[in-house]
Amino acid sequence: AARCARWVCTAAERRPWRLFGAMCLLRLPRVTQEMEKEEEEVAALMAQVRGEQEKSCYSDHEIRKLEEEEQLKKRKESLYDDDEGSGKTLIMAQDLEDKWEQKLLQFKAAPRITDADKNNNRTSLDRKLDSNLMLLVKQKIGNQELWLLPQVEWQPGETLRSTAERAMATFLGDHVQAKILGNAPYGIYKYKFPKAIRTEDNVGAKVFFFKAFLQSSDLSRAEPKADHLWVTKNELGDYLKSEYLKKVNRFLLDL
Repeated sequence: AARCARWVCTAAERRPWRLFGAMCLLRLPRVTQEMEKEEEEVAALMAQVRGEQEKSCYSDHEIRKLEEEEQLKKRKESLYDDDEGSGKTLIMAQDLEDKWEQKLLQFKAAPRITDADKNNNRTSLDRKLDSNLMLLVKQKIGNQELWLLPQVEWQPGETLRSTAERAMATFLGDHVQAKILGNAPYGIYKYKFPKAIRTEDNVGAKVFFFKAFLQSSDLSRAEPKADHLWVTKNELGDYLKSEYLKKVNRFLLDL
């Protein structure tokens, strides 16, 4: 029993794998994606079906407009009692339609293609408005500088989630507003250190990935403290190593 207790204590102290928490911080799409040809055809068909259905059932506004037109017709024919309409609103359905029409004519949609898109500025959040964007930072791992999700090493007393939150705060500061999704990691990346530096007590590292949605697009007070990029899922292959990319793609959805 004493030998077993000593073994458990020694195994707990050794920790041959270094643990890291990483945060997959996503900026969600701001506009809808443009429809494909098949989607446009279905949308046109549904609009036609709705149009046929609407002919058989008037909305409250259309009923009000018909009633007002009938009242105007009676007034012109001197069959309408002016006292009957006293106290009612003077804003008629047609007036509302004219007001709505003016607002529509004044409306100008914001461009889908931004200056950041035109200049291929991948450090800006103001790009690829119809896609998810993921934060990558450049970190020094051994003798290499690699593009990774923000990560830091686990410290005793922390949960893995709090380690991932600390990773996000380390690179973006405490001002960033983000919604963390759950307490369990979405994925894990495990690798061994080069044989030259690998020891029995220092075999390699395990990186646990968590996810969060960016809730504020204003990062003026939270400028990343390292080289950073905001990239789409299709652009990840330009920066991440293949094995690392495989693990990330398993939990990353581009809706």
